[in-house]
Amino acid sequence: MNVQDQIKEYIASQPEAKRSDMQALHQRILKALPGCKIWFFDGTNDEGKVVSNPTIGYGSYTIKYAKGDTREFFQIGLSGNTAGISVHIMGIKDKTYLAQTFGKDLGKASVTGYCIKFKKLADINPDVLEAAIRYGVEVTSEKAGTA
Repeated sequence: MNVQDQIKEYIASQPEAKRSDMQALHQRILKALPGCKIWFFDGTNDEGKVVSNPTIGYGSYTIKYAKGDTREFFQIGLSGNTAGISVHIMGIKDKTYLAQTFGKDLGKASVTGYCIKFKKLADINPDVLEAAIRYGVEVTSEKAGTA
């Protein structure tokens, strides 16, 4: 199954309200990041053990590890969770930046160092979310991340 089909199947598997919100966010992210690499992570590790929620990924950046190894990873992640929806903005060094810069204008959302969680799309300002996404892509496009 190709990535586009995996994404369609994943979104379709969500309960109706979340399905509609995730589809709308997926389309909005694709519009905001035209031509970006699209990923689908099913949430399992190499041994088939569930390690996270399935995630749709957008964009690409290279993580450099201390030992000199590198790994390609997505810049933005979208996933459903038991409480609603999560948007992961990867590679931001300052773990207070998202909350300080976007948190107060975002709406009813929980904002951590790299994750924005909310129950439904109507609870947040999607323009502010898009600004946070664009910021994350800009930061990780400037230089490779370090883990």
